[in-house]
Amino acid sequence: MTIAVGSALPEAKFRIMTDEGAVDRTSDEIFKGRKVVLFGVPGAFTPTCSMNHLPGFLDNLDHFKAKGVDEIAVVAVNDPFVMAAWARHTGAKDKILFLADGNADFTKKLGLEIELGVMGLRSKRFSMIVEDGVVTALNVEDSPGTAEASGAARLLQQL
Repeated sequence: MTIAVGSALPEAKFRIMTDEGAVDRTSDEIFKGRKVVLFGVPGAFTPTCSMNHLPGFLDNLDHFKAKGVDEIAVVAVNDPFVMAAWARHTGAKDKILFLADGNADFTKKLGLEIELGVMGLRSKRFSMIVEDGVVTALNVEDSPGTAEASGAARLLQQL
């Protein structure tokens, strides 16, 4: 069952890359007591994710902050090394929080997993606003190759 507006995010652990190496961060550490924009992508370095979805959030970082957003985070079913490389490659390191959900544990708990053939089990493309751990807006794309309903412009309208 897919998570819905008004639902609390499930407990989860993510791997993130720091200057000291990969570390665990819990969903409570990231979302509790904060307003966070979270978007999910099928995979780091994929064309739509890299050229369309992520740039919208990076380009609008100041607009999100002006609307009271504490942090923007992206999650993908990738390992923390790939996510860190993607952060550096896109210029988003230290601007957007890159969350590795390597086994898709969080993605499955959200009910937002999708089987993409040769890419394997991945996340559907989505975006959400999370306030103190509760989903207040949710946008899920019908197709993993588009980033319109889940794009930054849509979330800015919902804030």
